[in-house]
Amino acid sequence: MNKITKVLIANRGEIAIRIVKATKLLGIKCVTIYSDEDYNSAHRFLSDESYPLSSGTLGETYLNIDRIIQIAKSSNCEAIHPGYGFLAENHEFAKECRKNNIIFIGPSSEIIEQMGNKAVAREFVKNTGVKVISGIEGSVEKIIQNKNIPEYPLLVKAAAGGGGKGMRIVQKNSELEPALTACSREAENYFGDRTVFVEKYLQNPRHIEVQLLGDSFGNVIHLFERECSIQRRYQKIIEESPAAILSSSTREKICNDAVKIAKASNYENAGTIEFLLDENEEYYFLEMNTRVQVEHPVTEVVTGIDIVVEQIKIADGQKLSYMQSDITQNGHAIECRIYAEDSENNFLPSPGKINFYQEPPNNFVRIDSSIVEASEIKSSFDPMISKIIVHDKDRNSSIQSMIAALDNYHIHGIKTNIKFLKSIPSSA
Repeated sequence: MNKITKVLIANRGEIAIRIVKATKLLGIKCVTIYSDEDYNSAHRFLSDESYPLSSGTLGETYLNIDRIIQIAKSSNCEAIHPGYGFLAENHEFAKECRKNNIIFIGPSSEIIEQMGNKAVAREFVKNTGVKVISGIEGSVEKIIQNKNIPEYPLLVKAAAGGGGKGMRIVQKNSELEPALTACSREAENYFGDRTVFVEKYLQNPRHIEVQLLGDSFGNVIHLFERECSIQRRYQKIIEESPAAILSSSTREKICNDAVKIAKASNYENAGTIEFLLDENEEYYFLEMNTRVQVEHPVTEVVTGIDIVVEQIKIADGQKLSYMQSDITQNGHAIECRIYAEDSENNFLPSPGKINFYQEPPNNFVRIDSSIVEASEIKSSFDPMISKIIVHDKDRNSSIQSMIAALDNYHIHGIKTNIKFLKSIPSSA
């Protein structure tokens, strides 16, 4: 008998709506939460039940572990899905769920802590035989005093999360302390943890990641790879699968190495191993994301597997629905992230009221959106409006489908990055 009949979604916006859809496919009831600013947000109205958080900062709302656990218990939810961002990679949150007999839809708190600590994760992966990039982790003061800092240029980033939050390239010693201080401040704001990580910065790498699924019976499979090299301000904006740059032999090796890492850590649920690939197709472990990722739809459309549905099934104690031999890549998918931002003014966020919203009509297009009609993009949150995903027979066809879709995506009242996305060369 299934243990999960009701899920609380500890998130908001696009990913909350995405999880709502998965629960409905499984016939599971879902509960959403909302801050005062999200009173009129779509995710609140699409769930079976929705409850208010305390008003105030993110720490008082979407990062408020005690309040979220309280809502889950009072609404009789057996499980919590964290989505991505906020508390998704917070091992203390996963631990509190377990203490309160609530199923955390993700890996164990121990795995989150191990793989979320970038220094520990690198040491762990190094012992599996997979190449890693050297780096150090700690407080601003600890890193400045460390005499084993890698050679410049360096990449500074938040140790407790991803999404490009706080990330900075440092070219020389005089830039290090200001970059560390700013990154630490942003890390605390976004993830509730001031710890930072510094690593050797590779010039012109390609960003390749492998999607994984693991169950509680020791089974781990990969769903092939995605390329996420097109970024702005160190945050991904375009992702695609398959990665056109990979040879078939490197694809097989990198996917098998990702599975090796996951099996060595006894990984359960959905996760992603991220690698950096150099010009010689040598790749290096970068980090593991112990959650569903923003770009998961490109993998879903090329493999035909609903990753969020599989997450819930795995958390419910079920075996993987697929064996590795069942997984194939069909066609080519591209995802563009649509942001409320001014691409002509250093990509500054452009929150405000949308007075007209129309999605492109196309059989090859999937839209994962935070809104369903004209609404308002709030300044307190990440300015992503939606993700547009196209799936066609090959890469060139997908590029043309994406251009056509962007041409027919109309958002009026605020600035967006749609025009910028159309200008990116297809050879990127």
